[in-house]
Amino acid sequence: MFVALSVFEVANGMEAEVKEAFVKRPHLVDSAAGFLGMKVLSPQDKLNEIWVMTYWEDDSSYKDWYKHHMKEAHEGVPKGLKLVPGSTKVRFFDQVTQ
Repeated sequence: MFVALSVFEVANGMEAEVKEAFVKRPHLVDSAAGFLGMKVLSPQDKLNEIWVMTYWEDDSSYKDWYKHHMKEAHEGVPKGLKLVPGSTKVRFFDQVTQ
């Protein structure tokens, strides 16, 4: 299994709107080849930080989805959202144990 973790910090107090957008997301990625699931987390000690973990069969499935569908996946971003400069990070993981 391959995991892509995106982390970002909301700069302008819109974390509730961002979290609600994930709750109401259109599930476009759910039918992507190789997609296994997604979890959205927010640390209790830093509520403006959002972690988006997507689970894939392999890295090529993720890369194919990213290349062809990333723009449409972000269409539900709340209008006016501002992020803390430099806070956006994407990391990739291979699953070692279950």
